[in-house]
Amino acid sequence: MHLSLMNQAVKKILVTCALPYANGAIHLGHMLEHIQADIWVRYQRMRGHQVHFICADDAHGTAIMLKAEQLGIAPEQMLAQINHEHQQDFAGFAISYDNYHSTHSAENRTLSSLIYQRLKDNHYIQHRAIAQLFDPEKEMFLPDRFVKGGCPKCHSHDQYGDNCEVCGASYSATELINPKSTVSGATPVMRSSEHYFFDLPAFSDMLQRWIRSGALQEQVANKMQEWFAAGLQQWDITRDAPYFGFEIPDAPGKYFYVWLDAPVGYMSAFKNLCDKHGDLDFNEFWHRDSTTDLYHFIGKDIVYFHSLFWPAMLEGSGFRKPTALFVHGYLMVNGAKMSKSRGTFIQASIYLQHFDADCLRYYYGARLSSHIDDIDLNLGDFVQKVNADIVNKVVNLASRTAGFINKKFSGQLADTLADPALYEQFTHAACSIADAYDRRESGKALREIIALSDVANRYIDEQAPWVLARQAGSDAELQAICSMGINLFRILMIYLKPVLPGLSQRAEAFLNTQLCWDDLTTPLTSHLINPFTPLFQRIDMDSVDRMLNASKESL
Repeated sequence: MHLSLMNQAVKKILVTCALPYANGAIHLGHMLEHIQADIWVRYQRMRGHQVHFICADDAHGTAIMLKAEQLGIAPEQMLAQINHEHQQDFAGFAISYDNYHSTHSAENRTLSSLIYQRLKDNHYIQHRAIAQLFDPEKEMFLPDRFVKGGCPKCHSHDQYGDNCEVCGASYSATELINPKSTVSGATPVMRSSEHYFFDLPAFSDMLQRWIRSGALQEQVANKMQEWFAAGLQQWDITRDAPYFGFEIPDAPGKYFYVWLDAPVGYMSAFKNLCDKHGDLDFNEFWHRDSTTDLYHFIGKDIVYFHSLFWPAMLEGSGFRKPTALFVHGYLMVNGAKMSKSRGTFIQASIYLQHFDADCLRYYYGARLSSHIDDIDLNLGDFVQKVNADIVNKVVNLASRTAGFINKKFSGQLADTLADPALYEQFTHAACSIADAYDRRESGKALREIIALSDVANRYIDEQAPWVLARQAGSDAELQAICSMGINLFRILMIYLKPVLPGLSQRAEAFLNTQLCWDDLTTPLTSHLINPFTPLFQRIDMDSVDRMLNASKESL
């Protein structure tokens, strides 16, 4: 058998997910991205690549400051609590981070200041006075999302200061009809303040080359052409006090806008990991001439920041740019946006009280591709697919053969394969399944794996070990057929391991061996397995209803 992939050169890879904002709980929309990234990371690790998988809380901004004020606690205290909760949620879904940090850290302050200083030294920072809406009662400048009023286009009431949710128009907060501060309810006034700007247009040619280098999916690269056609604008990187964030080193009372130091959090989370483990070299991964790979998994809503500002900041300050951005679509639930009133705005912690994490990992994995299409979590289909594929096809293959091996042969598998050609058919699929995982086509990989499970179950149906078990003198044949079933189950579980870490762990305990990609061509013969215990529970709509009710109550 020629598993040519086994001779791949070992890659050094740094992988990140978008940083969750630290003013609320992790929900199933967040989990789509973190599960997609984790499936890819686990697959790469199975193939022997050196992967560092990191994330952090995005911990700065006006919203954080006001939320902590509302709770009557210091922002740092709120951040510590939320960081702990976020890490618990990700651990509950078996997201295999090597480090989970925060942008409110010493490392991030140092790196953000360094990048700013280099941009300034290279003449990419300019400053000028601008007029903004100011809350005279709260004595603070108001970000667009903290101003509401009538839409200047369709005159709909109670719209945010950047775009209308009724007609979809975009506009400046200063154009709102009868604007009001959402912080105090006061009518804002115009006030002038000096701001610092990053000269994004200076990087236009570089960005045009970078987006066509294969760093972006074609859909994303095409979207970016619209922004270039409209003309790149200088980017305001300043916010005035009061603001929770990092003060700009040479500008008292001025703070870095959260979107400046948030992506630097990728670097600082890795720097924190390097400081914990002396054998990791920060510069090897972030130097301009780095030969390592850097991948960001992000949602399509933050493409603008990651495909324009971030690579330009890195280029202008002498650091490397991402190898690629992996962009995904939004999550829908039952065909609609997540809704608090319907209970479909489901927090990760609520989900985990009702279902195994592997159920959602499988359902998302089965629907994900390398494109940026939205994903629909249809809860009825979710129940049906988990039961049909994982329980009825994969786990059932082990349960219907293990009993005979345990009872009649004391857990001992046969010393030869009953059907070597069938075994080779299963291992031969490794190339196409590997290719699908590598290209983030997990849906394609899982369709092929489940098709193989159908073949394996047909084999058991045709061989009918329950009939052989009643026939005298057929013990050797019975042992060989059931051992074949166990071996096919093992291959399926090796293929499924990136998606189903919980089930894989239980399968390894049952099989009394590790599930390793490089062991695919070596069957388990003359091998002792452990007694079979149920590996996965069926799920039902009653549990879905309980989850939705609990979700409504929690919100």
